[in-house]
Amino acid sequence: MKLVLISDTHFRHDAIDVPDGDLLIHGGDFTARGNLEDVEQFNDWLGSLPHRHKIVVAGNHDFCFERQPEAARAHLTNGIYLEDETVTVDNVKIYGSPWQPWFCDWAFNLPRGEALRRKWELIPQDTEILVTHTPPHGVCDLTAGGEHTGCVELIEAVKRVSPRLHVFGHIHETAGTEQIADTTFVNASICNLRYQPVNAPVCLEI
Repeated sequence: MKLVLISDTHFRHDAIDVPDGDLLIHGGDFTARGNLEDVEQFNDWLGSLPHRHKIVVAGNHDFCFERQPEAARAHLTNGIYLEDETVTVDNVKIYGSPWQPWFCDWAFNLPRGEALRRKWELIPQDTEILVTHTPPHGVCDLTAGGEHTGCVELIEAVKRVSPRLHVFGHIHETAGTEQIADTTFVNASICNLRYQPVNAPVCLEI
């Protein structure tokens, strides 16, 4: 199965050259203002892509999925939206979640520590692909200011579950791929710090 991985498109999706594949995964921050009109346009774009399966989680910019969850989900019909949920695609179990450590009072923020730990405890042990918006601590999470801002509680959960693939975004500066033990980590951010869509989608075979 060919996977195409993207994140943090910030409503610049029309400027992205998206390769064909079997499964498209978006790690959140697909809207500009976090409103329903943005979701509707994003959904139209998703519908124009040829991938047989499309998985989406929300990010800290995607406010309407936290404030108007039913309406936002109703606007996203051309992909499978995951919020602390699992879906099985071609016998591969995928778990998605939007939460992240508190960040400028944006959407899906939780304080570090127990609140985030409880969220990551929901990740099933048999998860093969994990999709979150936040990176785990210490993996493709270094900001321009030199700070590792990923989630400590999430890296502990990843060690427990040991998924084949962990896809995320959020920290634009450190888009890239890293292999640790049995898990491939991909920060699939498309936009840079200036919200310019300069990074290419990541393609993997599993």
